[in-house]
Amino acid sequence: MRHGFLLMDKGKGPTSHDIVSMVRKTLGERKIGHLGTLDPLASGLLVLAVGTKALKVVELFTDLKKEYEADIVFGSVSATFDREGPLEEFKRNPGVETPDEITVRNCIEDRFLGSVEQTPPQASAVKIGGERAYRKMRQGRSVDMPTRSIVIDACDILSYTYPDLRLRIECSSGTYIRSLAHELGQVLRIGGYLGGLRRTKVGEWSIDDAISPDNVTWGHVIPLKDILLDRPKVDLSDDEYDAITHGRTIDHACSLDTIAWHSDLPVALLEEAQGGGIKARKVL
Repeated sequence: MRHGFLLMDKGKGPTSHDIVSMVRKTLGERKIGHLGTLDPLASGLLVLAVGTKALKVVELFTDLKKEYEADIVFGSVSATFDREGPLEEFKRNPGVETPDEITVRNCIEDRFLGSVEQTPPQASAVKIGGERAYRKMRQGRSVDMPTRSIVIDACDILSYTYPDLRLRIECSSGTYIRSLAHELGQVLRIGGYLGGLRRTKVGEWSIDDAISPDNVTWGHVIPLKDILLDRPKVDLSDDEYDAITHGRTIDHACSLDTIAWHSDLPVALLEEAQGGGIKARKVL
């Protein structure tokens, strides 16, 4: 079997776990995970790690930037910040006018670019006191959501005809586009929720290179050595490889999670050893 990553184009409806289960059945491989979920109502790029060795390096890719195309609907609000609702018409205060595109663009540039404090939706998987927030919400319990620092590098208007706004968003990992939609509606004083979402990039991987789960084959798996090729590396001799894989220290220097290579294959994640030299933090 091959170890590596799969670029999947997830449609609306199935969960990320549904896609993993489908690919496990198609490839006959149980050891499959993903680099970050997509909500059932969202579509787009879902990166899967296939094989034990690929799963071991997922931690190196948890903070990748993301790119989305988001459809925001103004004039109503949602308890979940998206169209799953329930939806409620937003009651404008007297004198609040429908914003034009320039007003929306200025609002985005003033309030939603760069480093931003964001409040995740209560209907999210964020843990509060060791328990998922959405479970507390469904049980009618009070949920005090803490803010988090995120970074929005770009937020461009693709189209706007009230009440429908489409944005292209480049942001840090951990950003809730649902929260951005809700907060933009609040700042504009007209209300808003996320009507649709498509993830188009994860790091340097693009939806243009993704395939449907229905068409996946082993040939679509990007080999792990190609995934790790551009990361810091140390080439090992036969003796060094034997030492590393048996937990011994070798005489080298490296930064944390430098990749050890042997016979043109990645074999371990490295770290500095106490007293000098390097050792394997994790053998692949």
